[in-house]
Amino acid sequence: MSKLITCIWFANNDGEDAANYYVDTFNSAPGEHSAKMGDITKNPKASEEVSGRPEGSIMTAEYELDGICFMALNGGPVDQFKLTGATSYIVECETQKEIDFFWEKLSADPDGGQCGWCTDKFGITWQVVPRLLDEMMRDPQKAEAVTKAFLPMKKLDLDAIRKAGE
Repeated sequence: MSKLITCIWFANNDGEDAANYYVDTFNSAPGEHSAKMGDITKNPKASEEVSGRPEGSIMTAEYELDGICFMALNGGPVDQFKLTGATSYIVECETQKEIDFFWEKLSADPDGGQCGWCTDKFGITWQVVPRLLDEMMRDPQKAEAVTKAFLPMKKLDLDAIRKAGE
């Protein structure tokens, strides 16, 4: 695993379920995506009092999505560690099929979100975007029309974005 790992605090102790869900999602996605589970650690007896979690329960689940390392930590309900949309994970997609797939898997509310942003059933925020969007936004001659096209969208429409950039 990488020396830089994103650790995500799960208040409801569903970190291992989330890790497995993300690994399954990325491994079954169309296009070139890969994922794998890493180490699972369990709470030792010494942590019971401080963590409130019983000995032997899952403490962390490590996983990798498209080469990026993550750790799901079953930290319990602590107010300062609530998940928000201030941090999101971008999934760059080559095709509309990939966009549709990830939107379906990662959006707990298909009618929610804006501009490709969605929040999954675990509370993690994602941006499901076509790779082409970044390229078009860097071109000042295309950025205005492309922005007007994608701003009203929830799930992004690759063909509409592509046409706006032409």
